Amino acid sequence: MNTQALAVQNDGPEGLYSRGAGAAREWWRVSLSEREQMFRIEHGRGAAGEGAVDIDTVVDLDNLEAKLLKWRREGFVSAAEREDEARAVEAGSQFAAELRRAAQLAHEAALPTVETGVRIGNVVMPLAPEGTPSALVPRINEAYLFTARTDDIALDIVENHRVMLIGHTGSGKTSFIEQVAARTGHGVLRANMNGQTTIGDFVGFWTVKGGETVWVDGVLPVAMREGYWLIIDELDFAEPSILAVLTAVLEPHGRLLLKERGNEIITPHPSFRLFATANAAGAMSAFRHLYQGANLLNEAFLDRWRVYLFDYLSKEEEAEVLLRTLPQLSPMLAQTLAAIAADCRAAFAREDLASTFSTRRLIDWAELMLRTGDADRAAGPAIYAKVSAEDAALIRSIIRHHAIFDVCSSV
Repeated sequence: MNTQALAVQNDGPEGLYSRGAGAAREWWRVSLSEREQMFRIEHGRGAAGEGAVDIDTVVDLDNLEAKLLKWRREGFVSAAEREDEARAVEAGSQFAAELRRAAQLAHEAALPTVETGVRIGNVVMPLAPEGTPSALVPRINEAYLFTARTDDIALDIVENHRVMLIGHTGSGKTSFIEQVAARTGHGVLRANMNGQTTIGDFVGFWTVKGGETVWVDGVLPVAMREGYWLIIDELDFAEPSILAVLTAVLEPHGRLLLKERGNEIITPHPSFRLFATANAAGAMSAFRHLYQGANLLNEAFLDRWRVYLFDYLSKEEEAEVLLRTLPQLSPMLAQTLAAIAADCRAAFAREDLASTFSTRRLIDWAELMLRTGDADRAAGPAIYAKVSAEDAALIRSIIRHHAIFDVCSSV
């Protein structure tokens, strides 16, 4: 017997079940019948007890259970449930008010005072300390668009939380971190986990130099000692040994233990920040089959990060980026190009395409389009040559669907 049937037996089904209001109100009324183990059900409209009852019959418990399920599917709610909803709304309002008050207090207490900083979205972020090697500071992309989605991430960076950005390839995860660092003057180191970084590259190793055995720091201890921002790209492809090393560093005020150097402990520089990107972790796990070789990151590991789902820009936002980058484009051209990119990404999500469509690829195509005046010719080196013949054919059909070849013939 199902849960609702048990509730019927335990709590009793008697009462009024209604939906709608006013003249549109419809109701069923359940009461005990004079016959043992039987129930009377009545149906009517308007206020209960007024107007004609158009159905008045007696059913057994099994039939009543079936009707209760049907009524619930049709939107009928009992008086007790309506009272519960009203109490929940009231409690929710109180909770929201208390949360706003607590959040305001936390905001006032937690945010550091920034004497000199730069605004990223709606967040003022402190500048890097003087002496940061300029060669490690990314170049500023003036056309980069900081959207509302980045405010919480910027605050996490200020508060020194470990931040992981998850999303499809080309959605701008790494470029966001680099552009924040570029504007605040922080040096950035990157470690790509897609088969390019070993545990020795990451932590360090002993080697012979000039006849002496010397220790060479890996990218993690270098970043921790010097106060750089470390981006671990494609963390879901990392070796288990690297994930094990990271676990201790991810703890609040986490330090790095170098067993190979006699258990040396590295305390992170105040400016050190740790970031990771992943394609198939957490909420993106459903797409793991699109990223062959990606490892499953368990919840205990993910709980040590602030994890943000980083999706592609909207069509309107991407059109704005195109106009910032290539002011020769008209708004109509920018909007059409952004719509084509969005359709290609939708095809990728449906697995009709094997590769997605990054903003970088879109800008490259637009640049070539302006140089050649021919959208299809420009798509050759910017798009078609980078994908399979089948994908190229589908992308070409998407482009033709937007009639862009005719539109661009006069550029």
